[in-house]
This record gives sequence, structure tokens and C-alpha cells, in this order.
Amino acid sequence: MKAVTASEMRLIDQTAITEFGIPGVVLMENAGRELARQIALRISPVRDRSICIFAGKGNNGGDGFVAARHLVNQGAQVKVCLVGKKETLTGDALVHFETIQRMEIDVLELAGERDWDKAGIAVTFADCLVDALLGTGFHGPLSEEMNLAVDLINAAAKTVIAVDIPTGMDADTGQISGKAVKAAYTVTFGLPKQGLYIHPGAAYAGQISVIDIGIPRHLMESSEIRQNITTPGHIQRILPVRPVTAHKGDCGRVLLIAGSQGMTGAAALAATGAIRAGAGLVTLGIAASLHDIMEVKLTEVMTRPLPETVGGSIGVKAIPYVEQMVKQTDVLAIGPGLGRNEDTLTAVREIVKSNEQPLVLDADALFAMVDNTALLKETGGLAVLTPHSGEMARLTGLSVAEVNQERIFIARQAASDWQSIVVLKGPCTVVAFPDGEIFLNTTGNPGLATGGTGDVLTGIIAGFIAQGLSSHDAAVAGVYIHGLAGDLAARGRMIGMTAGDILPEIPQAIHMACHRKGKYNARITHGKIRYTE
Repeated sequence: MKAVTASEMRLIDQTAITEFGIPGVVLMENAGRELARQIALRISPVRDRSICIFAGKGNNGGDGFVAARHLVNQGAQVKVCLVGKKETLTGDALVHFETIQRMEIDVLELAGERDWDKAGIAVTFADCLVDALLGTGFHGPLSEEMNLAVDLINAAAKTVIAVDIPTGMDADTGQISGKAVKAAYTVTFGLPKQGLYIHPGAAYAGQISVIDIGIPRHLMESSEIRQNITTPGHIQRILPVRPVTAHKGDCGRVLLIAGSQGMTGAAALAATGAIRAGAGLVTLGIAASLHDIMEVKLTEVMTRPLPETVGGSIGVKAIPYVEQMVKQTDVLAIGPGLGRNEDTLTAVREIVKSNEQPLVLDADALFAMVDNTALLKETGGLAVLTPHSGEMARLTGLSVAEVNQERIFIARQAASDWQSIVVLKGPCTVVAFPDGEIFLNTTGNPGLATGGTGDVLTGIIAGFIAQGLSSHDAAVAGVYIHGLAGDLAARGRMIGMTAGDILPEIPQAIHMACHRKGKYNARITHGKIRYTE
């Protein structure tokens, strides 16, 4: 599913109006009618229920006016709290406001202190609050009146439904300017706004419903829209299908260079992640002194001892051995727990430079790329980089705060500059392709915030590439399956969940993704797809 910026959605709306002749007042009618239907679903039965709609002066408020009319027709008791004076309304919103006035729907203009007191009373007795204050055009700090409205809504402890986006959220970045409405549900029109999935905004959006309002389909599927929400249907289409005649050689060969003294666990997690993702053969190259340990620890993974440094990590003498092994593999993954000995980092850079296979770089291999990202253009195979925000900050010279402020923009720019696929990990992991295409992930949970989970992801992506997926598809599917396995592992035990808990859930996650029409139902909550039996 495509996701849009605020400017992209405005252009789509305007094109529908000017080129297809769909009046704006009709689009607003469709949006408000569908909003009313969603409200009725959330507080069913709607008859005799008290609903308070907070409306602004723009199109967002207009959607609220239409919804008010339809809800009244269904027997609800509706009060519209208009922030500002009705004389300031214009355009399509004014048309629909005049209609609710003719229907004598209760409208309270919030222009003075007594009006706000009346609104507080209305909120106290309401069954549901609707945030139709500000839409996707909002940027910067809220006005004093909007701050009052947001405080009133958030303090009410009622079911809150936001229209298009919660007021106070930036539709493009998900950033919150001071405060924002905390919604249980967000009803967004046409296409989802990308900021709904990026934290902190995702925590304010609640369960997201994307509603068709009659915009021509090809406008919403335009190739010029470069952001996508990763959906179960997309993953189902791209996951590898294993024929009944398959043997281990058909399922791909992964070469993993990982581990060092004190960090053998990272190597084990990544290697097992590749096996669990379906790779036929996985070989781990590790410092010679650690080889015997891994022989015992990893039953299904082949191990190869490599020349090492004094500190127990691979050194430059390992380069020819790795280069030879790469020739018999389908993908090279390098970095988990590798260590930061200068000899090791030099070896990583030389291996990247000479490599001719698809490449996955994580952890200490990313550290080796600091001030050396030009090497990524020299490697013979397309590289997939999997940095978290701290690693991305180091690679780009930015602060972590700056990375988190503009995650989509920074991931996209880095992918273009480095001509690599960038997997910017975190809540709503961003997968960026060199051509500017973006995928926003919808699985995962805070239980994944523990050491080793990134190593598992490295293994999953490498395992998918080995099975024949393009690096692009493997990155998107790998992130999704990794998050879904984390969701399965977290059921009833999110706190204290370990990276090792994810590994046995990977096959089940793949099965669920491949058979999404089975007994599992999906819903999007806080920008993530949740599964229930």
C-alpha cells in the first residue's frame, strides 16, 4: 500500500477535482460519511450515544460536519464544538456547516471562557470524542485555542477518533510539536499519511483505518509516490516458494563472517537466523581460537576457522580465505560481533571492496564503513546496510536526535548517496532503496529492544537472499518477518524477551505471512499490524 506526504495527498485531491471533475464538496461528503460509519462501528450501537465533534475551520472540520449529519440521522446525540467563529468558515467546509445548521444540529462556538466551560461539560457526558481540528496541512506549534482543545480531549479519558491525522502531529515526519491528540483510532482518507507510522506520531494514532473516498485508483497507485506501507499481501507475494523437489543446494548458501572474543553469541544468532529463514547451507567464518566453541554451539551451521588478531577477531590474513569462500556462496553477511580491532576493520573494508556477491553489512562492519562509505559503490554486489539510529548517526555525521527527527528523509538520502539498500532499524523500521523507494514496516514491538535482535535480522535477510529473493525484496520481507516473529515471541512475555526467543518463531512467522487468509486476523495498531487468532 502506498503512503503519502501531505503535499502528495493535496496534489492527488486537486487532480481528482480539476482533471476528473469530482467536486471537492463531494470528496468531503464521502469522507464524512465514511467517518460516521467508522465512528458507528467503534461505539455500536450508535443510537442515543453522545458524540462530541471538535472541528476546526478547514477541510478537517468539514469532514466532521458531514459526519455529524450522518450520525444524527442514525439517532446519535451530536454536539459540534467549533474552535473559532463560524464567520471564518469558507469553501466546502462552509457548505457542509450551513447544512448542519439547517438541520439544527447543536453547534458550540469556542470563542470565550464560558464556551470552553460548556465544552468541558459536553465532554464529561460524551461517549466518544472526534478530533476534526487540524488536518495534514498542520506544521509548527499549535495555537492557544488548539492547545486548549487538545488538552480537553486528552484529559477526558474517552474513546477518541482522529480524522485523517491526530491534531498536533506532522503528517510527514510523525513529529509532535509540544502536544497532540492521543487517539484510540485514526480514520485516514484515500491513502495513509506516512507520519502515522513514524514515532512518536504512531503512538498517538492508535488503530489506523484507511478509507476510500472515491479518488480514482490510478492516482493513488502512481509510481511517483515512493513511500509504501509493508502489508501482509505484499510479503505473501514476494516470499520464496519452495518446490517439492527442493534440496539444500537449491535453498541457497550463506557465508557469514562474524563473532570475536566475548561476542560469539552475535555470530550464533545471525547464523541461526539464516537457517530459520530457510537457507539451505550456512557457513560461519570466525576467528580460529573461537572455532571449537562454535562447533559445539551450532549444530546445523558449518564453521570455518580464520586467521585472527591477538584480540581474538579475524585479521587481514583472513582476507584471501574469505575471498575464496565467497566464490562458493550466494550471499555474504558480515559484521555481527566482529569486533573493532583496527586489523579487523581493515579486513572488512578489503573484503567489501573485492566482494562480487550480494552483501549484508551490520554492526561492526558498519563501523568499518565510517568515513569509508565510498567503498559501497565499489563492491560487486548490492549492499544491504542495517544500522540502528546510533550507527546511522555515526555513518552520516549527524546526531541521533537528527536521525530520528527525519528518519525517512535520511534513510532515503543515504541509500541514494551510498547506492545501497538502507534498513534503518527502530520503531517502524525504514527500508530505503537507492532509487528513492521507501518501505515502512508494520510489525515488531518494544520487546525487540534487546541485544542480539539485530543479529537475527541480519541472518534472516541473508537467508532470504540466498533463496533467490532480490536484495530489495529480502530487505523488506526480512524486516517484516523479523518483526512478526518478535510479535509472536512477545505474546504474554514482552518484558524479558530475548533475541533467542525470536529464532523458533521465524518459521511460524513465514507460515503466517504465506497463509494470511488462514485463522489469523490482522489489524493495524500504533502503526503496526497486530495478529489475533
